[in-house]
Amino acid sequence: MYEYLKETPWDKRNFNINTYELTASTEDALKETVDKEGHFTLKVNPLDNPEQLLKYGFYYMDTLIEPICREEDLRLFLREGASISAEYDPQELIQIAEEAFIHGRFHRDFNIPSSQADKRYVNWLHDLMEANNVFSLLYEGRTAGFYAFDQDKVLLMGMKKEFRSKGLAKTFVGQGCFEQLKLGHTHLKTSISAANVASLNLFYALGFKLKNTVDVYHKMNHSNQVGV
Repeated sequence: MYEYLKETPWDKRNFNINTYELTASTEDALKETVDKEGHFTLKVNPLDNPEQLLKYGFYYMDTLIEPICREEDLRLFLREGASISAEYDPQELIQIAEEAFIHGRFHRDFNIPSSQADKRYVNWLHDLMEANNVFSLLYEGRTAGFYAFDQDKVLLMGMKKEFRSKGLAKTFVGQGCFEQLKLGHTHLKTSISAANVASLNLFYALGFKLKNTVDVYHKMNHSNQVGV
């Protein structure tokens, strides 16, 4: 029986290997990964000394910044022709998700093929659509992207290439946050890779404040091969 390993079936289905997240960073927790096959994720305070993590085969993967926005602090940016809708063609949104995400930690993990990392986001979006937690982003009547959430968490936002770098992101995400708050939340939160400077600036402009940061480490025990 493993005390500190929590299975992550949403990752296992994408990578076709056993996947786990550690619930602690103590040496007892790290020891549970020694003879266990699969891929492991561990989130720690950035001020923690990583010596023990490296000793047990973990490698630094990402720093996640976790901004929060209170309802009264949300700033909206209006743009003529831009709107959101709860109606959409699921396949159209899936096609956007297949090439929209490049900043994810699994995309930078040298043990995970990029195609498998893409699949993770596609399946995640599919789950959120099944839960009715997705808005389509529309510009002049055309589908430009999607905004996905879960309760008070802003999770995913993807846009077609042709609509990027046109100043639409603040309008779309602000509208999505506004609709999400109408579901009864007093604040919203999200998680952004420190490498994704554009998203950090976007959420800051909308009124989000940086509240917490975590470092993410991965480990792979190679008895299993990803994607096989």
